[in-house]
Amino acid sequence: MDLSLALTWIMFLGLFPLAFFWLRRAWRILFRRDYSEVALKRGEPPPNAERYAPYTAAINLVAGGVAVSVILLVVISGIPYETWTAIAGSTIWLKFFGDFVVSRQARANWGKADKG
Repeated sequence: MDLSLALTWIMFLGLFPLAFFWLRRAWRILFRRDYSEVALKRGEPPPNAERYAPYTAAINLVAGGVAVSVILLVVISGIPYETWTAIAGSTIWLKFFGDFVVSRQARANWGKADKG
């Protein structure tokens, strides 16, 4: 067993908890109406979290679905290493960027003077 094989297994096995947490977050937002994890910035949701809940739910649902699809494609059809790592890596980065954009958009103060 060499280092690249170990890292491949770590990345593949890491998809399982990522998919679980992303799909669980989407479930909480869509069905339980729990907005405590919507558009977080420094661990706090914005005051109007319900407004941004659909965007956060969609980001998590798509990312979780892609992660589950990659897992199934690797196990069932054995897609090449380069393909599934590219899909998984792109999904992880796009999910993080999407969450970042939504969290900053939820707190945008364009054209508003600071009171205080």
